[in-house]
Amino acid sequence: MIAVVSHDAGGAEILSSWLKRSKETYCLVLDGPAVGIFGRKIGNLQTHSLEVAIDMSDWVLCGTSWQSNLEKRAIIQAKAAGKKVIAFLDHWVNYLERFQFEGHTVYPDELWVGDVNAERIARKTFPSMKVCIYPNPYFADIQIEIQSMSRDLRNSAECSILYVCEPIREHALVAYGNERYWGYTEEDALRFFLENVALVGCAISEVTIRPHPSENKDKYVWAGQESSSVIETASTKTLMQQIIEADVVVGCESMAMVVALLARKRVISSIPPGGKVCSLPQPAIEHLQKIVSKHQGIIGG
Repeated sequence: MIAVVSHDAGGAEILSSWLKRSKETYCLVLDGPAVGIFGRKIGNLQTHSLEVAIDMSDWVLCGTSWQSNLEKRAIIQAKAAGKKVIAFLDHWVNYLERFQFEGHTVYPDELWVGDVNAERIARKTFPSMKVCIYPNPYFADIQIEIQSMSRDLRNSAECSILYVCEPIREHALVAYGNERYWGYTEEDALRFFLENVALVGCAISEVTIRPHPSENKDKYVWAGQESSSVIETASTKTLMQQIIEADVVVGCESMAMVVALLARKRVISSIPPGGKVCSLPQPAIEHLQKIVSKHQGIIGG
């Protein structure tokens, strides 16, 4: 029996996709965005309290979260109960911060990662911990979904842009007590993009802004008031529907950008000057700062 513990969307996508492929019995401890994601992909959910699930289980599999301490408490309680606990990392950034809890570092017994890039980062960050690769099951589901979806043909001279958001300042405040710890906020990045959208290199037909699952759907309404290109700042469509419909996907270092690469979309990081370097390791991701610098060099030359 496995206790599967999840809160944030990224970890929930991976764990639910892994669970679909597993033949082992399980019990679920879910909260936040994970409830809807597991419900959509697994269905007929029966959840338990963390204490009951750990007591019922032989070992524990959890994601990682910045919005919640649920998984960190799972690691602590599983170890106290003498049960193995594994964390599946769902991204390529902020690994150490994912295990900070009340001024201490809370380590699982083992880490699972979905690709060689994540493995390299995890081994460098946690040199003494066991790290295992399990090909990303969420990405496998995405590939199946991409093949099943079709996109309406549009004027090839124009391009549609999907901008995927992240709660950067909220994350920085929780982790470091400073909203500008990484040198920029999500509003800075979006404004940098909107100010330079003409340099993307195609005639822009529309810009759709997709808030992160943890963000208020009205958080970016101001962008539509500042830019005539923005047609939508919230949608009932799924992430995959919006990615398939877009020509270009822009964000800071969101998982959605990597999903867009799987869908063979052009992907651009909008981290503005003064911000941290984009940590996503995928070489196909372009960087708006470089696009702007190149344009300024051409104009200056």
